[in-house]
Amino acid sequence: MIDWNMTYNSAKDNLTIPEYGRHVQLLVDHARTLEDDALRQRFAERIIKLMMQMVPQNRNIEDYKGKLWRHLFRIAENDLRVSPPEGVEMPEDVSGRLSPDMVPYPESEAQYRHYGHNVQTMIKKAIGMEEGPKKDGYVAAIAAYMKLAYKTWNREHYVSDEVIKADLKSLSKGLLEIPEEQSLDNLVNKTTQRRRPSNNSGGKGGKRSSGYSNRNSGGGRRKNSGGGRRGYRK
Repeated sequence: MIDWNMTYNSAKDNLTIPEYGRHVQLLVDHARTLEDDALRQRFAERIIKLMMQMVPQNRNIEDYKGKLWRHLFRIAENDLRVSPPEGVEMPEDVSGRLSPDMVPYPESEAQYRHYGHNVQTMIKKAIGMEEGPKKDGYVAAIAAYMKLAYKTWNREHYVSDEVIKADLKSLSKGLLEIPEEQSLDNLVNKTTQRRRPSNNSGGKGGKRSSGYSNRNSGGGRRKNSGGGRRGYRK
């Protein structure tokens, strides 16, 4: 008679370290119930070997065995009477899970997400600059970068300078403006040309090589023709 009563993982206890699986956690739980000290020590060492086979990609990590032993004690909730090998340093409390600090994600407006967060950072910097040609050039560079970013993420749509200027004014809350007669295409084209590799595969070296071959051919003609003239004079 087949027993169809199945137990789903969602109904079981959560795994302390999921990368080792549930069987390792069950083995650790069984090791905690062993009363013989020598048997419990050997059983724990066997678990460490099994953990090494399950995650062999971590062998290059410094203090690899120490990490496995700390994981073993963490799975056992720091309630396992075994001794780690010599040279393995164990912290006073290995039951707690170390969690990294929360990464502060940048807050950006969703409607201008295609420009990126760096554009808003540059706009804030431009607002704090003193009036003058340096600020004007910086603002124009921001607008050119905005148009380049717009074209990168919206290649199938045409974007005019008026759209970029309006978005820049909106992002800066009306503090930054580009003159209506100023074109952004020239700045965008200059930026693209700087990034575009040269079409000449040989570069300067190719030109030198081509000149060298011409000199060889020219020298050959002078040698052959000169030799012919000297022979004719004789």
